Amino acid sequence: MSSKVVYEGWMVRYGRRKIGRSFIHMRYFVLESRLLAYYKKKPQDNQVPIKTMLIDGNCRVEDRGLKTHHGHMVYVLSVYNKKEKYHRITMAAFNIQEALLWKEKIELVIDLHQGSQVPNGNKFVSFEYKSGMDNGRTASSSDHESQISAQEDEDDTHPNLLRRTTIGNGPPESVFDWTREIDSDFSNQNANSQAFSRKHWRLVQCQNGLRIFEELVEVDYLPRSYSRAMKAVGVVEATCEEIFELVMSMDGTRFEWDCSFQYGSLVEEVDGHTAILYHRLQLDWFPMFVWPRDLCYVRYWRRNDDGSYVVLFRSREHENCGPQPGHVRAHIESGGFNISPLKPRNGKPRTQVQHLMQIDLKGWGVGYLSSFQQHCLLQMLNSVAGLREWFAQTDERNAPPRIPVMVNMASTSVTTQKSLKMQGSSVHASSSIDQMTAANRNSVMLDEYSEEDEEFQIPDCEQEVSPNEQENDVKKAALEEESTDRIDFSSFSGSVRHDDRDGSRDCWRISDGNNFRVRSKTFCFDKTKVPAGKHLMDLVTVDWLKDTKRMDHVARRQGCAAQVASEKGLFSIVINVQVPGSTHYSMVFYFVTKELTPGSLLQRFVDGDDEFRNSRLKLIPSVPKGSWIVRQSVGSTPCLLGKAVDCNYIRGPKYLEVDVDIGSSTVANGVLGLVIGVITTLVVDMAFLIQGNTTEELPERLLGAVRMSHIQLSSAIPANLDSYPSD
Repeated sequence: MSSKVVYEGWMVRYGRRKIGRSFIHMRYFVLESRLLAYYKKKPQDNQVPIKTMLIDGNCRVEDRGLKTHHGHMVYVLSVYNKKEKYHRITMAAFNIQEALLWKEKIELVIDLHQGSQVPNGNKFVSFEYKSGMDNGRTASSSDHESQISAQEDEDDTHPNLLRRTTIGNGPPESVFDWTREIDSDFSNQNANSQAFSRKHWRLVQCQNGLRIFEELVEVDYLPRSYSRAMKAVGVVEATCEEIFELVMSMDGTRFEWDCSFQYGSLVEEVDGHTAILYHRLQLDWFPMFVWPRDLCYVRYWRRNDDGSYVVLFRSREHENCGPQPGHVRAHIESGGFNISPLKPRNGKPRTQVQHLMQIDLKGWGVGYLSSFQQHCLLQMLNSVAGLREWFAQTDERNAPPRIPVMVNMASTSVTTQKSLKMQGSSVHASSSIDQMTAANRNSVMLDEYSEEDEEFQIPDCEQEVSPNEQENDVKKAALEEESTDRIDFSSFSGSVRHDDRDGSRDCWRISDGNNFRVRSKTFCFDKTKVPAGKHLMDLVTVDWLKDTKRMDHVARRQGCAAQVASEKGLFSIVINVQVPGSTHYSMVFYFVTKELTPGSLLQRFVDGDDEFRNSRLKLIPSVPKGSWIVRQSVGSTPCLLGKAVDCNYIRGPKYLEVDVDIGSSTVANGVLGLVIGVITTLVVDMAFLIQGNTTEELPERLLGAVRMSHIQLSSAIPANLDSYPSD
């Protein structure tokens, strides 16, 4: 590569829906001197790019904001030449930091070229966001773009504002930009250290390390229905981007810092900067007597040129988000976050976070109990303290966080549905939410200017597909497999009883593969995981054995499932989990398939050497039922068995046995000592798979998964291995 490369790296190439298939392209983008190009893979010498664009003073970087694209949330940038607006390159990143870095590098090239083009010698002046009014609403930089674009086309030698970054269409007309007061106060007082305008706010209390301010209203009488605006101001040791991504989240992470959050989902994605959301509040003020509150509001966000972020809220009615049974619809008059960078201290980033909320909680409690409104409002504002503590207690944040995907109300998750059923007053809420699907089918937005790379599409066998499509492919494959001749399980028997009923004890059953998440087809690029789906092999039976010594090579026992499968021409993988103690136990799982596909990852594992096997055999554990300390000790993190404990592999004519010696690891032995004493109270899930490391080996598929319920030590049977010769 040339030494003139300004920046390079993998980015998402925006793709379209094509012939019923949708996928995300990962392309290698290179900004070299003035040339922006992208390739299918990291370029070598003399490799021809898929597409190029020459960056000059007429180029613009269009900030399209956050968009949901094939199950991913991405930050979209579009680079185009204002003389040829339909000639553009659209790129996206899974995190905001990466997108902003590309934006900065491209604008730097534009600036350098612009400086050499201006005839009167004036250097480029960066266009900054300034609040202004246009037809009664706040103008954004995109508003300014439209106002002077005609003039710019007529006069290319305009000395200033020659390069701008558009940031959406500006806030909706109904949304009040309360941060405008701060900007105005800064310019009048020339005091950038001020966090608020003293003219409009007064300090009412300090709580949880926050300053709480209340709006000053210069009137003699306020009706009971009027709610004063309040805001919390605090300092968080994190970057603006990290805080912004948390603030925008509506997933499980929000429970860790926002104590007023119960549930949130996307109603409509208007554009990359504006969305309509449904939000259910978790308020703890006498919940037995006060109905829960929910919200439907429009959320607008922007990033200013100084690196600060503004997030604005205002309630809005929407045809697909009507009143929910058992909830009172509150009303946000004005609200949001202002996230501004401060100077670092002791090498740590610092950010000032302001959270403003002017809300009418409605209902009888507001009019007669003034403490109700203030208590709930303070609970909501305390989220700033939650943000501060969340980052203070997080040690490693080196990897940029992924932008969270908003749950669409049209595709409410099973987990959410279950949580709705648990709320007595919300029994009919899920059916009401289901009615919102009609107008939300277009909420996944595609780029209307995206080029398709028709001549350069990845072959079908190499296409990187979205997680949703992978799930559909897995289901389709499962149906195809079920239509073929299935293995007859009646020939196999083991010492542990098979029982599919809930609540059964001392038994096993097959665990649903979708309970486990495995590496997706695009894991090498974006680290995403998807539900595992159908297993590659069939678990036919389980043995629970005991002996006075460790039991190796249990598959040699006459009449065991591996021997029966071999007689039928089937291939088996036997997982022998060896439990040490005064009495040694072995839990043996028999996974069977008709044949090994030549060249497959499974076949390479079976016929590979021990080093390869140790680097690939993976266990995903889970304890759905058990004490808290056991669940915490076992965890649910995938583990490479060959790296954690000693594994011995015995290759038979029609089977591969893996002897997993739990006693070889001090850590594993300690956890086992905790588990074995309460084994009768536990329900344990275990999934086994071969780890995929390359695109060709992905997505991962489970060998099989099993659920062991309340196993009794006394039910183990003697192995009697001495009567069978060892190979």
